[in-house]
Amino acid sequence: MNFRRHLKVSTAFGFNIVPLVNVVFLLLIFLLLASSFTARQPINVRLPKAVTSDIVNNDNITVVITAENIFYYHDKVITLGELKALLQLPQNRQRPVLIKADRRASLGRVVDIWDLGRGLGIGRINVATDQEE
Repeated sequence: MNFRRHLKVSTAFGFNIVPLVNVVFLLLIFLLLASSFTARQPINVRLPKAVTSDIVNNDNITVVITAENIFYYHDKVITLGELKALLQLPQNRQRPVLIKADRRASLGRVVDIWDLGRGLGIGRINVATDQEE
């Protein structure tokens, strides 16, 4: 009986490629998992305080204005021209607009959005506030 104990496997590169494949595979898994653990930072907006407030529904077109006077729509930076094109869409003509402006944001930027909405015939434009305690 010949069991061939000293059988030598030859590789094309002259070294064993299995450890290299394992390392590449582990790096790929690490990168895929690491990207899922990173959380998006929410837009930091401190709303102004008000004595009275109403609860509005979720069917609004929400525009966020930061303290640096930057517009956001769905966590994406948007310009006034892009907002105008968005509000002109037929499905958005009847939806109310909710402006979430930081208390340090310029009043002129809030008025720009308000004026844009009124010029396009949007009936309801709301400004988000925190209720005063």
